[in-house]
Amino acid sequence: MKFSFLNLLAVVLISQSVHGQSVTSGAKQQSLFDGKTTKGWHTYLKPKAEPAWTVVQGALQLNPKAEGQGDLVTYGEYENFELTLEWNISAGGNSGIIFGVHEDPAFQATYETGVEMQILDDKSAEDNKKATHRAGSLYDMKAPAQNVVKPAGQWNLVKLRKQNGHLTFWLNGAKVVDTQMGSAEWKALLENSKFKTWKNFAAYPKGHIALQDHGHPVSFRNIKIELL
Repeated sequence: MKFSFLNLLAVVLISQSVHGQSVTSGAKQQSLFDGKTTKGWHTYLKPKAEPAWTVVQGALQLNPKAEGQGDLVTYGEYENFELTLEWNISAGGNSGIIFGVHEDPAFQATYETGVEMQILDDKSAEDNKKATHRAGSLYDMKAPAQNVVKPAGQWNLVKLRKQNGHLTFWLNGAKVVDTQMGSAEWKALLENSKFKTWKNFAAYPKGHIALQDHGHPVSFRNIKIELL
């Protein structure tokens, strides 16, 4: 049977109900990952988490050599929130936390609509030449204010806040990015980035949160969100 987007939407809505990931306004911080299963997540444009994403020792882990590749996204959509998690990237690895993702077959990748906090092995990743591509950056737009990333193989702590379009990123306890979407600074950053002609980039105030499959092993744990 041909799987249409309406079929996908129905599955996602049912899954949201089953997984209980809908977050009501004013809710306290709650977990987006139970540490045991991929419940609450699915591969972008797929009804469930594909086999490339598994749970290993309490962490969501990507095996880029396994079948079923693609970014892992939340069933829920969020607008004003504070997200906390830990990530661990492989040597030479690249990944990201992408938010404001509009899931639609019109967009083949999460980064076409979503904004990214970069995850990178700054020491040896191929994409380490530009400051705006290093760990903790607002990817391709604003470099991290401080270099506080830990080496590949170690856990890094993220706090990411989006409130009324104001973005604040912390990495390992240090504030690394602070900017207001739509401001003069934002427009200048956008104009100097590869996204300047992408009309759907950052266009959706409310959207899914994605963990990026960039073809390198990466792990995530202690994923929590609080609505603001």
